[in-house]
Amino acid sequence: MSTISIESVTKRFPNGFEALKGINTEIAAGSFTVILGPSGAGKSTLLRLMNGLETPTGGSVSIAGETLGKANLRKVRVHVAMVFQQFNLVERLSVATNVLTGRLAQRSWFGSVFYLFRNEDMDITREALARVGLTDKAWSRADKLSGGQQQRVGIARALAQRPKVILADEPVASLDPVSSEEIMGLLREICDRDGITIVVNLHQVDLAKRFADRIIGMNSGRVVFDGASAELSPQALRTIYQREGIEHDNSLDLALAYA
Repeated sequence: MSTISIESVTKRFPNGFEALKGINTEIAAGSFTVILGPSGAGKSTLLRLMNGLETPTGGSVSIAGETLGKANLRKVRVHVAMVFQQFNLVERLSVATNVLTGRLAQRSWFGSVFYLFRNEDMDITREALARVGLTDKAWSRADKLSGGQQQRVGIARALAQRPKVILADEPVASLDPVSSEEIMGLLREICDRDGITIVVNLHQVDLAKRFADRIIGMNSGRVVFDGASAELSPQALRTIYQREGIEHDNSLDLALAYA
């Protein structure tokens, strides 16, 4: 059974913009998939649908056989962790406390409100911080860390959730090249070692080709490429990055430079 199944999904926002136009795809358990495309292609909307942060206008999204809906949203989200472009940390709190928030879904309402955690949660937090190389920063304030370190905290928080799926929305967009390599390598290692399904939105072609098992290329709300990273040819990149009615597209030129 695939971990993620997307069937005939459309998404139209109240202003009339149609972000997704009939998406059909399946993502296998334990795979590393990159969704590649220019800004406005629908990548973030598709990822947010996988975690129930958006609801489809039409079609359905299923995680491990559970179709996402209001009735089971909390149940499914327990198994789906998010890593965000802007880290989404509580900057005034310590690194360890930020990672512990990944355990909130496992706690009662009372425990969640008052940040009450068990010894087991602390053990999981220490393990997650060790995985991302931040044991020595556990009690530092989150806002004292570099961007790359803050994103490592975001990944540790996702690991603390003990998920089946990690969704990463442009996780290296605000990082320097060295930190970007480290973050992508860390996500790849998590996929390989833990068997966690990883889905990453990117616009960096070189990173997609080097780290992904599979690339789903999107343009204007549609899937226009779906294949192994080795199959991402210059022609495929033109299909992904060429914007309708624009002859000289800087994003296309940049993509082809890494083909």
